[in-house]
Amino acid sequence: MGHARFRLRQVYLGTRRLINSLVIERLMGIETAGGADLQGLGIDAPGRGSYEPSKWLDLRRILRRRDVHADDVFLDVGSGKGRIVMQASRYGFRRVMGVELSPDLNAIASANIDARRQSLRCSDVEFVTADVAEYAIPDDVTVIYHANSVRGDAFAALMERIGESLDRKPRGLRFIYNIPLEEEALLRTGRFRPVRTAVGLRPGRAWSRKMSIRMYSAEPQPPS
Repeated sequence: MGHARFRLRQVYLGTRRLINSLVIERLMGIETAGGADLQGLGIDAPGRGSYEPSKWLDLRRILRRRDVHADDVFLDVGSGKGRIVMQASRYGFRRVMGVELSPDLNAIASANIDARRQSLRCSDVEFVTADVAEYAIPDDVTVIYHANSVRGDAFAALMERIGESLDRKPRGLRFIYNIPLEEEALLRTGRFRPVRTAVGLRPGRAWSRKMSIRMYSAEPQPPS
């Protein structure tokens, strides 16, 4: 039975990759599909995951358009080839950013945005080449997206950078976590509470739960 489930997963994932690369991306004139091994990019580091793009509907399923306002700013930490940044640019954000360790992936992401710029609602799109564990989170960011680009100590460092930004400028902040493997570490910060879950689009109930997307909210702290 376990072998049959494994085969089903492989067929499902292979079919999805084929649709992405041969249908969606070819029609759009972009390249976000396919993984990237960080060792091959020359930037392998502890706690960093290889690039694998989020699904095309992931952001839409967890973040409603009516929840985005004209002063909101979006940041994708570990933005890869820019698929989620491209999706966020179709919302009403004031500014959309991606931070990525690989300059090669950032170059691909920038080319993807340039290819689709006329169809984007937000024109202020920026990619930054930096380590998300060391990157100073801009103090106007109100929505952060993370798809397990960092784990362990690197994830803890990311939480510290977010906390520093919130201390500099107290504000509401939503953290969208795709497959929240470090949820315990996130909640231990004491800043975030879960507010929304989108179950994964996978065959089988257990696999769907594991591949869920969750949104957490940090509210401004009252003065002590």
